[in-house]
Amino acid sequence: MTVINESHPKEFILLGFADRPWIELPLFIVLLITYPLAMMGNIAIILVSRLDPRLHSPMYFFLTNLSFLDMCYTTSIVPQMLFNLGSSKKTISYMGCAVQLYVFHFMAATECLLLALMSFDRYVAICRPLHYTLIMNQRLCILLVSTVWLCGIIYAGSEATVTLQLPLCGINQLDHLLCEIPVLIKTACGEKEANELALSVICIFILAVPLCLILASYTCIGRAILKINSSEGRKKAFGTCSSHLIVVFLFYGPGISMYLQPPSSITRDQPKFMALFYGVVTPTLNPFIYTLRNKDVKGALGSLVRSIFSSK
Repeated sequence: MTVINESHPKEFILLGFADRPWIELPLFIVLLITYPLAMMGNIAIILVSRLDPRLHSPMYFFLTNLSFLDMCYTTSIVPQMLFNLGSSKKTISYMGCAVQLYVFHFMAATECLLLALMSFDRYVAICRPLHYTLIMNQRLCILLVSTVWLCGIIYAGSEATVTLQLPLCGINQLDHLLCEIPVLIKTACGEKEANELALSVICIFILAVPLCLILASYTCIGRAILKINSSEGRKKAFGTCSSHLIVVFLFYGPGISMYLQPPSSITRDQPKFMALFYGVVTPTLNPFIYTLRNKDVKGALGSLVRSIFSSK
């Protein structure tokens, strides 16, 4: 491991898969394909949610926020990965690392809370349908989304700032594809038990508590769906909720395995594969999951495509 005199180096060497160089080219090609797909898919969701009057509801307002989040989330890491995988210089400046740390964790924390908010919206829609428009009014939706974004900023601002204060003793190599809090804590020297404890406690509120609320919401939703007399109504409710549940498990599963354990116990390759999963795979799949399992979105997309071609 390279050691230099400064406590905080001017740049970090991101080792990535340096010990397995044969992975780099296939991974570069996969990222080159999935990144534009993720961007196009999420842009399409935002466009149809804004342009189609049938989708002007709280559910699609939250979905628009999720798509915008996923675009920012994957953009905070994939261009840097592509640059490093496509060149022999696998570095990131200290300032670039700090910016990536803030943006990546801001988006990740916000998405955790937003997914919980979306499950609450489905709970009200299915379990309290007569009061839905009264409860989920525009003012409340904007307030809830603003609160979620603010909580994400507070988490990223506090946790990333504390992590960047840790002494690195001149170490300028990170065994990762990007700058991520657990890896920086593991790389740091000196006393870091307090940072590990703080990260675990904060992530209980960011990951575990929202997940418990989601599961509780869907327990109530499941009971309510079984009481729906119409088979068509049950099918539509199940299709909408199952899409959200798939996204929840795709995002929360890797996140919990990465953040709800002490950074010192993380295996060498775990951060790399987990980051690829919740930073690349999930944002790419999200728009397709919501589109393929939602008739309203499919219909709106079809109308948008037809209007584009008919105008030409």
